[in-house]
Amino acid sequence: MKAEIIAVGTELLLGSTVNTNAAYIGQELSKLGIGLYRQTVVGDNVKRLKKALSAAFEECDLVITTGGLGPTQDDLTKETACEFFGQELVLHQPSLDRIMMYFKGMDLKVTERNKKQALFPETAVVLENNNGTAPGAILEKDGKRIVVLPGPPNEMKPMFELVKDYLKRFQEGVYHSRELKIFGMGESTVVEIIADLIDNQTNPTIAPYAGEGEVKLRITASADDETEAERMIEPVEKEIRTRLGGHIYGTDSDTIESKCVELLIRHGLSVATAESCSGGRLAAAIVDSPGASRTFLGGFVTYSNEEKMKRLNVSETILQSSGAVSEECALQMALGAAEAVGTDIGISTTGIAGPDGGTDEKPVGTVYIAVAFRGETTVQKFFFRGNRDKVRTRTVKAALKMIIECVRDHFGE
Repeated sequence: MKAEIIAVGTELLLGSTVNTNAAYIGQELSKLGIGLYRQTVVGDNVKRLKKALSAAFEECDLVITTGGLGPTQDDLTKETACEFFGQELVLHQPSLDRIMMYFKGMDLKVTERNKKQALFPETAVVLENNNGTAPGAILEKDGKRIVVLPGPPNEMKPMFELVKDYLKRFQEGVYHSRELKIFGMGESTVVEIIADLIDNQTNPTIAPYAGEGEVKLRITASADDETEAERMIEPVEKEIRTRLGGHIYGTDSDTIESKCVELLIRHGLSVATAESCSGGRLAAAIVDSPGASRTFLGGFVTYSNEEKMKRLNVSETILQSSGAVSEECALQMALGAAEAVGTDIGISTTGIAGPDGGTDEKPVGTVYIAVAFRGETTVQKFFFRGNRDKVRTRTVKAALKMIIECVRDHFGE
């Protein structure tokens, strides 16, 4: 089975709404072993949508639409799909009852336009919407299928679980993936190290992706079932890990933030932050991960030299001789944070994020990050390219990776 996604909505074309639905559906289809032929975006225009449906069915036997199921005049996806298949709309009483209950619970009046959301062909598989008023549907004709889903992701995603159950009956094997997350190594370097694996790939396949300050490697196997696919992925993953070593910080849904917090919690470690150039972003990144309250005790944003001396006990002599952006200052900041808060680990950032402030000796993008672990210290110098935001983002990720490396060095994974 081959599929196409058609996202409907003028707001998508204008860029005022980001089309995250297509990415989600594409990932879910791949898990079902359904190949995605194309993604299309059309505005709220009946003629253009019909044209898109016609083009899609030249190559595919499944089309999934998102958006255009609301009560307004320009919400015409379902009506257009039914017209395309030559199917008449009739009242689906269970859907109308659910809509009436939904509005009653919100003490709102149901309009005639809302009632149109309960119209479906008699042969349709109606998909309940427990998060909004617009039901979805699966339409079938001559071996072709159109699945119409609402546009809001919080409505579409739960509904797609119903679609997955329906599509499993057409499943011919699965595509299963493992994503390796890599930090501290550029995409070209990663590809160079595993070039022979990529060049000789058949099944599983290996695909590199560049992210914000990191690289992802997706290993995908096609097999009869997920267990067999996992077995096929395992030796490929093992070889990649052997070559890339500690640069791989996690897999699949891991983020460098979540992985850092997970390791700290696992080993019962506490952490405090001391930030200059990152301006609180490091503390925010840690706190954003669930469970952070079990490991993060506090932090400092010490932008001025005076605050570095007052809050973190940084030596005035060091600030005058080496400067705030220096190895020596970073080390004292990390030690000062751990001592002031009483934590196992202190992590510090100090640098020049730009756009100005750089010198020939210390250009914009120069950053020092230090880790103090129970009195033992490590410091690294970085040079991050990009604008102010990129420098600060990469500083945070580098700091998190240094915490991960510190924990692994002392405790293993």
